[in-house]
Amino acid sequence: MRADRRSGRRSERSDALSGAGHAVVTGGGGGLGREIAVRLAHAGYAVHVVDLDGELASATAAEITATGPVIPARGHALDVRDQGACRALAQSIHGTGTGTGPAGAPTGTGAADDEADADGLALWVNNAGVLAAGPFWEQSDDQRRLMLEVNALGTMHGTVAALEVMRPAGRGQVVNIASLAGLVSVPGEAVYAASKHAVLGFSTSALTDLRLAGVKHVHISCICPDGMWTPMLFDKLQDPGASMSFSGKLLRPEEIADVVLAVVARPRPVTSVPALRGVQARVFDLMPGLTVRLAPLVVRLSRVQQKMIARRLRREGSADGGPAPRDRRR
Repeated sequence: MRADRRSGRRSERSDALSGAGHAVVTGGGGGLGREIAVRLAHAGYAVHVVDLDGELASATAAEITATGPVIPARGHALDVRDQGACRALAQSIHGTGTGTGPAGAPTGTGAADDEADADGLALWVNNAGVLAAGPFWEQSDDQRRLMLEVNALGTMHGTVAALEVMRPAGRGQVVNIASLAGLVSVPGEAVYAASKHAVLGFSTSALTDLRLAGVKHVHISCICPDGMWTPMLFDKLQDPGASMSFSGKLLRPEEIADVVLAVVARPRPVTSVPALRGVQARVFDLMPGLTVRLAPLVVRLSRVQQKMIARRLRREGSADGGPAPRDRRR
């Protein structure tokens, strides 16, 4: 019987990457979101690239489709702060399988309906995020509100929209991109850290609610990466308030996208990347008084690291992707 259970779990993990369904990736116009969408498309999902910038989403979807996945990708304009729009997109995908937008309009990618005949909404990746660094009292009300609305409420909106169609279907998965800032205090990123703490608390609590309600095959996973070289950090190299984002190994979006696929294949409640930095963050979180006392030293070291990275990138020019401040969302 134990062998049968192990076999069943292996079968469920393989099914998760079989591409039998639609996948939504928010903030998918560039950076990490684009890399996730590329991998899901080639895994066989009918991928919906959504972004605040609809033209960017459609262009990214067309680029992904040109790389040859079985089912063409689609692009949608979506503001994750709009619960109604998230809900309409999820229900449209799940109900019709045609890949049309929330209002029923084609996305402009040219994909035929029969090519996207997948079995409903299988995966929703909440990746959209924004960052403003520096002391919170120097940030405007609008900046603080934007971070909380996009990072925290946007994640909740996507999760709610996805679960409204996944729970009745009895299957599906939500992957929420949080941050190591969701595990520990981060000097210079107080509001951003607050928004990511909210993502982590919401995700694990919502997963617990599902299990208490007897829902076994709908999963919610939270991924907490260290600093990533994405458009969200391109204009932060000279910002001392954002130095903590450069305090560890600066990850590539491709690395985190690979982790996302691994979590889709084998759901876990929380995954930190790198794992050791996640352990360090949790240890510091257990000792907030010590964390505050060590903060001056930690920040000085992080600023040294930030300057070293800036010098290296200047030497390499745009070889590593180059700053592209036009799109500052993941």
